[in-house]
Amino acid sequence: MAGQLDGLRVAIIATNGVEQAELEQPRQAIDEAGARSTLISLSTDAIQAMNSDINKGDTFTPDKAISDVSADDFDALVLPGGTINADQLRQSGDVVSFVQSIFAAGKPVGVICHGPWTLVEADLVRGRTLTSYPSLRTDIRNAGGHVVDEEVVVDNGLVSSRNPGDLDAFCAKIVEEFGEGSHSVHDEGATAQA
Repeated sequence: MAGQLDGLRVAIIATNGVEQAELEQPRQAIDEAGARSTLISLSTDAIQAMNSDINKGDTFTPDKAISDVSADDFDALVLPGGTINADQLRQSGDVVSFVQSIFAAGKPVGVICHGPWTLVEADLVRGRTLTSYPSLRTDIRNAGGHVVDEEVVVDNGLVSSRNPGDLDAFCAKIVEEFGEGSHSVHDEGATAQA
């Protein structure tokens, strides 16, 4: 796996309430494969990670604020879960615009657990097949997505998983998909709402 992603620039967007394992394990997997990951948040203030949404985990210092980056700076994106994290991110116009730009360029994206909430907000699940934490599935269907209950799902460069129990499969698949590079642009639902 080492060297598989040499030179690849991967954005990881998270804020307070991020599920710690869903931040750390994908980041470790892509970094070990040779990518350069950048933790992006709403600001550069330290963020509080959580374990199972209710137990405080570690704090992490973002590398960049979302207002200081462009989708052009990155080759791929990871959106970890955590209920509070995802709920805050989907309310940020800067985050929604960034994610829409990543999708518009056909860049691969990994999203796990509650992470798809940002994709729903950005109108990016229409016509796609993905999975998520069970409580988001109605939101995804209402936004035009097709939901399945599987460990890991790939749809034209979009990798999704349900929860921390799926992390091994998720991490392996994002390394594989990120290594393939950009995919054909899926623009069925790529209307800007920011």
